[in-house]
Amino acid sequence: MVHTNVLSENTVVGFIGTGVMGKSMAGHILSKGYKVLVYTRTKEKAAELVKQGASWKQSAREVADEANVIITMVGYPHDVEDIYLSDNGLLAHAKEGTYFIDMTTSTPSLAIKIDQACKQHGMYSLDAPVSGGDVGAKEARLAIMVGGDHEVFEACKPLLEIMGQNIVYQGQAGSGQHTKMCNQIAIASNMIGVAEAMIYAKKSGLDPETVLKSISTGAAGSWSLSNLAPRMIEGNDKPGFYIKHFIKDMGIALEEAKAMGMETPGLELAKRMYDDLAEKGEENSGTQAIYKLWD
Repeated sequence: MVHTNVLSENTVVGFIGTGVMGKSMAGHILSKGYKVLVYTRTKEKAAELVKQGASWKQSAREVADEANVIITMVGYPHDVEDIYLSDNGLLAHAKEGTYFIDMTTSTPSLAIKIDQACKQHGMYSLDAPVSGGDVGAKEARLAIMVGGDHEVFEACKPLLEIMGQNIVYQGQAGSGQHTKMCNQIAIASNMIGVAEAMIYAKKSGLDPETVLKSISTGAAGSWSLSNLAPRMIEGNDKPGFYIKHFIKDMGIALEEAKAMGMETPGLELAKRMYDDLAEKGEENSGTQAIYKLWD
């Protein structure tokens, strides 16, 4: 099949999962004038989108009945598997030729499984996890890491460009998820460093905000330092990305690394520290709440 741009006047986009990031992402598609159907387990999370003109659906099955492009942005791999592969799931009810883009951070093996199932049904899939948190989602400048057939990527790229800026094709199915694991591994140790630096600044009598002015543009600079250190200083634990989801991601990365015979001491330390935070009741806080282990 020759794949053409998935965006046209007849495009109906289904968006499943309108949480901290999904809500903004779906909103950008809606703002471009496309028909958007939304479903999420907690209907209140979609209320704002419905006010903006999105159509609420009662289930993933109802979304599959109408949409020709479906984006999923849910919590855990078991949610992804249920939404795609269960009897009431997307693949059992979507039309032949439907495009699926899973933007959840999930397992590479599940991305491959979904891709194979789609091909058996005459459908197409991409695994396209994102990075950039709530800020990146609101400002439509997410990094999007994509796995799947290159022709399918090219057809869906104009839609991805509505939500992100740094959109990179990484390879066949599962490659987007593997790339997201690289992202999460890099963040895991970095978050420890950011928190330690901010606590050190405070304990040494410096003004942490003034310290940030010096170090955020130097060799220590990182997205986490620029975007999350200010939240640490303010004592703002509001999630741009939930601790419970970061723990899930680190668990996937640890399993994948182990399967490749790779040691990941930095990742293991970060996972233990975030598990400790979750046990202290912080699982629904943002990842920046790691500073509480010192402060």
